[in-house]
Amino acid sequence: MDNIAGSRPALIWAVHLSVVLLVALWVFPTFGLLVSSFRSGDQISGSGWWQSLATQEAQMPAVRLKGAEVTRDGRFVIEGRLFDSAAEVSRWGINSRDPEAFAADESTTLPGGQSLTVARDGGFVLEAAQTMADLRMPRVFVTAATPPEFSLGNYDSVLINPRAGQSVGQAFLNTLTVSIPATIIPILIAAFAAYALAWMEFPGRALLVALVVGLLVVPLQLALIPLLQLHNAIGIGKGYLGIWLAHTGFGLPLAIYLLRNYMVGLPRDIIECARVDGASDFQIFIRIILPLSFPALASFAIFQFLWTWNDLLVALVFLGSGDGELVLTGALVNLMGSRGGDWEILSASAFVSIAVPLAVFFAMQKYLVRGLLAGSVK
Repeated sequence: MDNIAGSRPALIWAVHLSVVLLVALWVFPTFGLLVSSFRSGDQISGSGWWQSLATQEAQMPAVRLKGAEVTRDGRFVIEGRLFDSAAEVSRWGINSRDPEAFAADESTTLPGGQSLTVARDGGFVLEAAQTMADLRMPRVFVTAATPPEFSLGNYDSVLINPRAGQSVGQAFLNTLTVSIPATIIPILIAAFAAYALAWMEFPGRALLVALVVGLLVVPLQLALIPLLQLHNAIGIGKGYLGIWLAHTGFGLPLAIYLLRNYMVGLPRDIIECARVDGASDFQIFIRIILPLSFPALASFAIFQFLWTWNDLLVALVFLGSGDGELVLTGALVNLMGSRGGDWEILSASAFVSIAVPLAVFFAMQKYLVRGLLAGSVK
């Protein structure tokens, strides 16, 4: 009796813990990426995102001194700042072997005879008895405490005012142009086909169902070159029409298979009553089947949109790799190759790439669990 009331099998607890673990593995990296996208490159390289709200003391990248030389009291002086942020210097040095040799506001004599002082606020003063115009300026290694800092500068650099090689704005629009039609077109075609295979009687229906199932196992890479040759032969070549048709062809087998299996499970009484009342197949499909099949349609729409949004291979083959044709995934690959050290730019660009899929998923996920058939039959 103890196992009947008031207890949970161990399997249920294992399932719940597994779900919690999977959610955590997905949420924490995503949240970390969001936080990092608002931080500067020095902060990202110096501390983890979970430390973003605390003042961090870390060694900053080496800075080579520069500035205009002036004459003061018979000596040659160069003044400036090591960094523009509000960091506070605690220790500094002039070589990588001992980067914390001196305290803030302490002075030292360089091998060339110059005197160098680094202040706590990041300012420096380099003095010499002779001109330093022809000398190579020394590098300074700084350990500084950096307060929390967040800004929209990374997104401005990526979307609005990009520097060379950092823009993903056009690629973002290209991806939207590809993904939205490539999601809607296969759903429209697959819904009609699934209804015909599920509720209409015609010769060869079972053979068509078997053909659809067989197409599910055709490798995508196997069809790329023949399909591109067909596109070139009929004159559509590389362009948006070609990639829409390619995504439609690759997505139709799974869409028809899923929707057909869902529609077959709909109550037969509803279909028969509609036919007795004189409804045509088209009226039954529009007024009954589509509303009741909305959860299945939404489910496939989510997966198809995510597939087309994150696609790179099909986009490169059927659209191209030019600046005006590159999709978001391709732009991120180029950005990773050319700006591999700018972590703040990469994090902002990566979050831009997942923002739309996240919005689509959270907007439509309720249809994955919502039963529209409740109350349709008594």
